[in-house]
Amino acid sequence: MVEKAGIPVDLLGESRGTSLTEAWFEIVHLKQVYRKGWLQRGIAPELCETVADHSFGNAILCLLLLPEHPELDPYKVLKLALIHDLGEAYVGDITPQDNVDPAVKSERESAAIDKILSKLPGGEDLVESWHEYENQQTAESKFVKQIDRLEFAMQAGVYGQQGRIDPSEFFDAVAPQLKSEALQRELSAIRALVKK
Repeated sequence: MVEKAGIPVDLLGESRGTSLTEAWFEIVHLKQVYRKGWLQRGIAPELCETVADHSFGNAILCLLLLPEHPELDPYKVLKLALIHDLGEAYVGDITPQDNVDPAVKSERESAAIDKILSKLPGGEDLVESWHEYENQQTAESKFVKQIDRLEFAMQAGVYGQQGRIDPSEFFDAVAPQLKSEALQRELSAIRALVKK
């Protein structure tokens, strides 16, 4: 795991406080965990987004694009967007370059999700929601996954505009993963903008 600092929950010592306090000190670690793929592409740590940055971007994009998708449950979409990467508080941002089998990655993240959320009142619902996202069998989970990919491409666009990377490979990789015309339109817009 590549991080700015260790997980804050360790600072609580023996007395972990309430279950909410303990979970918060675990979740807030996402502000410290770098999106490792950007570091591997040469983005300096002081400019690199964290998992929390990505999750915020994902949730905001969901919120902004939900009006074009009235068939979706907005609460469920935002819940999935906010929790989809919570497990990375313990496992870090595993990239394809890490050569971790997807089933192993999912097992590790599932264990982390259970550790963080199952202690909370109503936590089982959140754990089930995370599995819903992982299983990709509902319209909301599929939408959030596509937004996850769009957010990735848009962040590549930001780094491209800053002259830090050539984002074209990211745009090309994300394009086939976006199934709706609205999302394809947004990707085309960011691609055209960065070409200027």
